[in-house]
Parts: sequence; structure tokens; C-alpha cells
Amino acid sequence: MAKVAVIGAGFVGLSAAYWLMRDGHQVTIYDPAGAAGGASYGNAGTFASYACIPVNNPSVFRDLPRFLLSADSPFRLRWGYLPQLAPWLARFLLHSTERRYHAAASALSVLLSRAYDGYAEMIEQAGLARFIRRSECLYLYSGGAAFRAAQPALTLRRTLGIDCNVISKSEVEQLEPQLNAIFEHGVLFPGSWFLSDPAAFLTALQSWLVQSGLRLESSAVHNIKPRTDGVLLETGAGNADHDHVAVCAGAHSRPFASQCGDHIALDTERGYHLMYPGTTELISRPVGWAERGFYMTPMEQGIRVAGTVELAGLNQHKHQGLLDLLQFSSKRALPALTTPTESWLGFRPTLPDGLPVLGRSRASKRVIYAFGHQHIGLTLGGLSGTVVADLVAGRASPFSLAPYAPDRFN
Repeated sequence: MAKVAVIGAGFVGLSAAYWLMRDGHQVTIYDPAGAAGGASYGNAGTFASYACIPVNNPSVFRDLPRFLLSADSPFRLRWGYLPQLAPWLARFLLHSTERRYHAAASALSVLLSRAYDGYAEMIEQAGLARFIRRSECLYLYSGGAAFRAAQPALTLRRTLGIDCNVISKSEVEQLEPQLNAIFEHGVLFPGSWFLSDPAAFLTALQSWLVQSGLRLESSAVHNIKPRTDGVLLETGAGNADHDHVAVCAGAHSRPFASQCGDHIALDTERGYHLMYPGTTELISRPVGWAERGFYMTPMEQGIRVAGTVELAGLNQHKHQGLLDLLQFSSKRALPALTTPTESWLGFRPTLPDGLPVLGRSRASKRVIYAFGHQHIGLTLGGLSGTVVADLVAGRASPFSLAPYAPDRFN
């Protein structure tokens, strides 16, 4: 049995704790915010087993000016952040070639094809099935041009073994009659599902893990110092020795990697959500408006409207224009929505090639990375936890970790 520290209590960190404890290790999670304190709290709640299409693709060269200049664009770049972002942005464009885009999509599909395997046992053992809703996700297209532009991505999904069923305008209206009749096409993704309350799911998992022996530490980790026989953590409560450390801190992971000599091209896609209370029954599944870049998900508290992308680092200031766009677009899509009562800003970790970081630090095999999941941390959290446990145990992974290696940008 080893003493293992996990930094981060989101979907990836808590899943890692589960699989490590299953192997018999003594696990301590470090996170001042506790379960779901970061991006895991405010996401769209979708298990997106279809999400193999990375943001970096050849269309960005054509579409970037429109994204930057259109008032309806779900994408924003805070210009004052551009000097800091420039190296990441250059690498992003470099990875948007046809060849690299297809390679990234293929690498994501390998993970997604195994994603549920990382959750199935955990959901059963921890009694989490009550949060699972089995309705599949629906993508919507209000314009013929957007639907035609989506065809290469749909073809690529099918080539990579992901089911996607195109439905007509009338079929969209039959499935979700409360939607505005502006959507000309829809795509259903069999096998996808969603959570009725992502934060409650994680809180319940954490509570179950604590009852099973998990240790919680609310002090922040300041420094990671690998040693020959373990890893020293310098925290707000003092120093702590561990045999292994797993960095699962999402958008906050880069400083920890830098302390171990790994300079990873990690930045942040800021995402937003609005909550419309008392509206859960208006739709029966997650509904995404492709052109506007957001989901509407029926959760316990109401419909959560989540999405958009803002490149502006870890600044806590909300972009009111994106919140206004979410409100306008969601009420255009679903006219029965009333007034949102909650707005939220979260920080998604993003890599230039659209792939997460899964592997060992070059400074020490005792430091393991599992972060950078962009929009699919919920989906890949369970599987990433199995990767952490396999690396600690020295077991061979059932799939190659090379595409996700921490040093792939060197």
C-alpha cells in the first residue's frame, strides 16, 4: 500500500481516488474548494461519448475572423490577454492542420470508446445511479449552411465508430415540442447521457469515499518537490510526504507541472452558465444549439444553459456580453424560459492540440498528471482515474498513452 496524494477534487481527481483506493492505497485529496469546487461544478452535465471533434480544426483559419468580430459569436478573446496567450495560440493554429486534427480526433475517440468503463463500477459501488439520466443528447442546427458545414465532422465521427443519427425538423419538434420551430436539422447521439446535478454527484462520491477511508485536506498545495523515495508537498498546513502525487487540478495544473520541470502548454477556456429555476420539464434531454455554442440541460434545480468560450486566463471578471448572449440565445431557442437566477464562470483547462495530459512527470515517475480535458472532464474523469491508478501500480495501460504524453510539445 502506498500513500498517494491527489491534487483536485473534480471528476478526474475523485475518480482517481476511487481507483487508487480500489487498489488498496491510502489516498489524500488536496483541494481548498472541496468536491466540485471548480469547473466540475458548473458544466453542462453531459456524458459526451461523441465528443471526439477537437476545437482545433482546419475551419478555424476560415472562421476565426467571424468568431472574433460577430456579435452572435460564442467565442471571445480578451485582447489584453493576447500577449500572454500568443505562444498557446500559435501552437493551437499549428495543430489545426488537417493531419493533426484527424490525429487528435482519433486519439480522443480511443478515450471516449472506453469512457464508461471508468464509471460503471464506481456508479454501482457508490450508489450514484440516482443522478444518471439516460436521455441522449440532441444537437440542433437552425441554418442549412451550419448543417452542411457540420457534415465532415459527422462523417469523421462515424468513421471513428461514434453513432450519430440525423433527424428532420418535424422529428425535432416531436421530440422536444417546447423548442422554437427554427431548427431545420438535429443530430442525436446514442449512448450519451447526463447528470441531474453534477455537483451533487461528486459530493455524494466524495462522501462515500470518505466513509471508505479517503482523507480530505482543505489546505492549498503550494509546491511539489519530487524526491528519490517519494514526493514532498508544501501546503498551507505544513509539509507532507507521499509516495506518489497525482496532479488533477484542471486549469490550475500548470504551475505544479512547472515545479517538476514540465513546461506544458496549458491555458484556460473560460465557460459560463445560467440557471433557469423551475423549468426542468420544458425539455427531456441536453439540447445543444451548434451555431451558438451552448447546451440547455434539464437538471434538478431547473434548466442549466452552459457554454461559450472566452480566452482570458484565470481572471475572475465575468464577461457580461457572453452572459447576455447566453440569455438571448437560450430564450430564442426555448421561448418558455423566464429569468435566470444564477450566473457562473468556470475555467476549463485547454491544450493546443485538444487532448488531455495523461502520464508521468519527467522529473519523477512518482508524479503523475491527469488534466487538460477541456470540455469533457466529466466524460473522461472515470477513465482518467484508471490511468492514474495503473501508473501508480506500474500496470501496462490497455491503450497507448503516447498521444497524451506530458512532453509531446517539447
